[in-house]
Amino acid sequence: MKKIINYSILTFGLFLAAFSFNLFLAPNNLVAGGVSGLALIINKIFSINESLFIMISNLLLLGVSFLFLGKEKTQNTIVGSLLFPVFVSITNVLVPYINIQKTELIVIAALGGFLSGIGYGIIFKSGYTSGGTDILNQMMEKYLHIPISSSIIIVDGAITLCGGFLFGFPTMIYSFISLILISVFSNKTIIGEGKSKTLYITSSKVEEIKYYLHHELKIDSTDFDIVGGYSNEVQKMIMTVIKTKDYYRIKEAIQVIDRNAFITATDAYQLVNENITIRNQF
Repeated sequence: MKKIINYSILTFGLFLAAFSFNLFLAPNNLVAGGVSGLALIINKIFSINESLFIMISNLLLLGVSFLFLGKEKTQNTIVGSLLFPVFVSITNVLVPYINIQKTELIVIAALGGFLSGIGYGIIFKSGYTSGGTDILNQMMEKYLHIPISSSIIIVDGAITLCGGFLFGFPTMIYSFISLILISVFSNKTIIGEGKSKTLYITSSKVEEIKYYLHHELKIDSTDFDIVGGYSNEVQKMIMTVIKTKDYYRIKEAIQVIDRNAFITATDAYQLVNENITIRNQF
């Protein structure tokens, strides 16, 4: 039942992101990073349909992910990678019935970033991804040891800059506005403000949870001895830091290990020596 709910959430998020792309970004050549942004560039140069290019690119990147990131990390990307270009094709039919031609470009850029950000946030919240450049970001983190936050800036920024050379400087500025808003609202949709979260976990299955964190996710953790205020019993508490976008997936995995685990999440606004705390993650 939970998997059906997660797939439903994923589908809605993909639909929202695809609809925003077709309504706000594509008609105005707003290259806000990602494979969809690259699709606008390729369409301009070679007249290749955007949804077709996104599908081909996602299939190639899925193969790359399977080879270099492994089956486990790839499986959460497959559905999103295949469905997103399908929704891009479907929602394109709806656009002619919505007239926003007289709307100022700054408003369109803001609305596109807002709606796309919510869509991608919902996708991440479901525990899946839409594929595309997310795979490149994970590879850069794994093999070049570049943090995800930095690789996103590098990859999406480079795509947006290329769009600027093709569509002009003013359009590039509006594209960056959309790109920034996508990042802001996707993080807010997932949970809170911060890019990282600190988790405090109290459980009777501490070793199993630590094994999952250390061996499955390659995340460090710290143990505390705590005393229950009511029971006066000594217990173990685990503290770890994770990426915000992975919160729901990790939370659900911990609850599978121990459905009675008590989890508290707070924003980690500043991480000193982040690569030690969160390394080789996703």
